Amino acid sequence: MTEQTGAQALWAALSGEGVDTCFANPGTTELDLVRALEGQDSIRCVIGLQENVCTGAADGYGRMLGRPAATLLHLGPGFANGIANLHNARRARTPIVNLIGDHTSWHLPFDAPLTSDIESLARPVSGWVHRIASTADAPRAAAESVRQSLANGGQGATLIFPADYQADPLQGATVAADASAQAAASTAPLDIAACAQRLRSARRIVFLLGGGGELGGLGVRAQHAAARLCAALGASAYAETFPARAERGQGLPAFDRLPYFPEPARAVLDPADLVVLAGALPPVTYFGYAGHPSLMVEAARLLSLGEPGHPVAESLEQLADALQAPAFEAPVHPLPAEPTGTLTPAAIGAVLTRTLPEGAIVSVEGGTCGYPFYAASAAAAPHTTLTNTGGAIGQGLPVAVGAAIACPGRRVVGLLSDGSTQYTIQSLWTMAHEQLDVVVLIAANHQYAILRNELRRGGAALGARAEALTALDSPRIDWVGLAQSYGVPATRAATAEELSVQLRDAFGRRGPALIEMAL
Repeated sequence: MTEQTGAQALWAALSGEGVDTCFANPGTTELDLVRALEGQDSIRCVIGLQENVCTGAADGYGRMLGRPAATLLHLGPGFANGIANLHNARRARTPIVNLIGDHTSWHLPFDAPLTSDIESLARPVSGWVHRIASTADAPRAAAESVRQSLANGGQGATLIFPADYQADPLQGATVAADASAQAAASTAPLDIAACAQRLRSARRIVFLLGGGGELGGLGVRAQHAAARLCAALGASAYAETFPARAERGQGLPAFDRLPYFPEPARAVLDPADLVVLAGALPPVTYFGYAGHPSLMVEAARLLSLGEPGHPVAESLEQLADALQAPAFEAPVHPLPAEPTGTLTPAAIGAVLTRTLPEGAIVSVEGGTCGYPFYAASAAAAPHTTLTNTGGAIGQGLPVAVGAAIACPGRRVVGLLSDGSTQYTIQSLWTMAHEQLDVVVLIAANHQYAILRNELRRGGAALGARAEALTALDSPRIDWVGLAQSYGVPATRAATAEELSVQLRDAFGRRGPALIEMAL
């Protein structure tokens, strides 16, 4: 019987811990890991043409299933290409296991051109980093990486695997659990009675709900409980500005997102003498704005029911019961009127709300259509929304890929802006290669609109140099031709009527599709 190599032992250990998907862009130092996949049918390997596609897809997968996918990346430079979406995943508390090949251990001292300090690159976006020190270390480290990815509400766990330890035969190693690794950090139980008393004594209360899994602040149970509390206390509730995951649609409360800019956000938060955090961090301004404190709510006005990434639904339900809040009554939200004529962001939001299939997953990136859709989508069929948690652009397409791999029975929509989508446009090839049921909607205004909005703050004029640096219209990107070159069928819509017809057609067919929405 042939001995297992270190690479084979690592894949077997990951599979044994429940990892069934790997988003891969391997290179020379990962070839033995690639060879070892030949006998590992329990792990699906999905190719990404750029590392940021792989890491973003692992983020979308982990957000939907609450367990990690693996990424397979090439040395420090390859990992660096994927850091932007690992930053977003860190903010989303997504469990991910990153596998990074390195030079053979005996070659590292010679500082070959691709040698780099991988540990220093990995630490800012990983909760746990480990360099495999021998072939025998591989299976134990693999099992540990999965457990570590589930710690602290979800985090990145990064394994660095020298090429010689991948290839060498395993001799007598076993996968042993490390008692020091805990899947979830232990926390003191919430004092429900004390929290209820604080809620009773407050005059104006705002609940800020954080995204996460099914038991997070924007899961169905938590929203039902928050609505009960709002009814009992005369309070209001908002989703955090960029939730990792939010359940949305008919039958759920129409909780809006906390506004992005500080002025409207403070108009919500300043009158409250108590802001209750349910799986959300204390709200801060997205950037430093002169005249606005970075921390929008001082500590004395905050009450936390649970950290981001941790379940808070039960705490909200216990508080609602303690306050004898009325039973939840599912609201019915009227559909927006069917729009006609030239496409606008509001019209796009209305068309998508009216046509969205039940159970869909919507990956949103970009302010042009993201906010109008989120506001209208309370009236849509029940669905899940995923947003850009960390602000590193290029997330929308890869997250859609990962969500489609994780939930093959659900239709996925990417509602995206044209500037940010170019960062990970290679995702279209993976969608076509895997024949994923993803409909990509591109708001093509041919500009970096968010930067122009920031430049115009306070009534400032947009100068010629600033206009040139934020314009994407010379030449204009042909999204239909670009998508077709990657193997994705594509159309262009210039009116609400055209968009409605093309969306219904795309939802009625299997496989990917792209619609360029001319604004």
